[in-house]
Amino acid sequence: MKITRRTALGGLIATAAIRPSFAAVEKVTYLFPAPSFLPAFLPFQLALKRGYYAKNNVEVTFQTGKGGADVAQQVGAGNVDIGGGLGETSMIVRPNGLPVRAVAQLGSHPLFTLVTRKDLGVKDFAGLKGRKLGVIGYQDTGYYALLAVLAAGGLKRDDLEIQAVGPAGVTQLMIAKSLDGIMAVPEWAVAIEEGGVALDYFPIEKTFPAMAQAILASDDVIKKRPAAVGGFVKAVMQAVRDSMQDPAAAVKDYVAAVPQHTGKEKTIETILNRYVKDVYATTPASALGTFDPKRIKTVQDFYVSNKIIQSAVPVDDLYTNQFVS
Repeated sequence: MKITRRTALGGLIATAAIRPSFAAVEKVTYLFPAPSFLPAFLPFQLALKRGYYAKNNVEVTFQTGKGGADVAQQVGAGNVDIGGGLGETSMIVRPNGLPVRAVAQLGSHPLFTLVTRKDLGVKDFAGLKGRKLGVIGYQDTGYYALLAVLAAGGLKRDDLEIQAVGPAGVTQLMIAKSLDGIMAVPEWAVAIEEGGVALDYFPIEKTFPAMAQAILASDDVIKKRPAAVGGFVKAVMQAVRDSMQDPAAAVKDYVAAVPQHTGKEKTIETILNRYVKDVYATTPASALGTFDPKRIKTVQDFYVSNKIIQSAVPVDDLYTNQFVS
């Protein structure tokens, strides 16, 4: 066969058509709102262990901030690329000029549950009057969620004592019975119970439709680096789905990635099962990671009417489903 310039060019085009494309690796810094070893962040560590970031052309560096509101400030200022908070974090900081929005949500139920020591006999939110409650910090989104719960129960900030005690203090001080209650994520409640303190649980969703853990990014990063944001979100959400489908296997890989939990596999699995049941569960399953604008509006309206935040912003400015839909 005689090879002409035309046939040679055709061969090159055909070869290019079947050759796999290799996207540039996006380097991303992710800021956790609390220590990265906490089981709340299991999907992020699991995604790293299972190579999901690399598969989505992302190279991630983890750092730790000082609560969800602090993370949002760092994200909005451009000091980090992406960070973690709650679904409502953007409505807390955006009125202050921080161009931050949520890009994915780890489940459709509140991350926090209010827990009190059973020996106190608290029966409802109104029974918190005069009590001593703990939060990580006054810049953490859990604090704002607590204020909303109190408002829904007819209480004001000054009707009780709220202490910022850090991520270790919320469990240690409950076990020591120096606090009456906390806004708890699943691992804190489990740790307190394992410390010998029985708890009463007050799910907050029916009182106040708080939201799950969320991934945050600035408008600028979303616009200029969609591949970085999308790759990171896709990796984390795959890890969430893995955790829901096979918690035991997820725990095994997570502990291998975070060896300080070695020997605590049974406890970690108990914690993860609570996340799967109480936080991650989403109906329909295909909606995992997405935001409901009606729920966001309800939460924002509640925050504004109770003066937890000073003003509202357009709901469409608070989130995007472009990376999860």
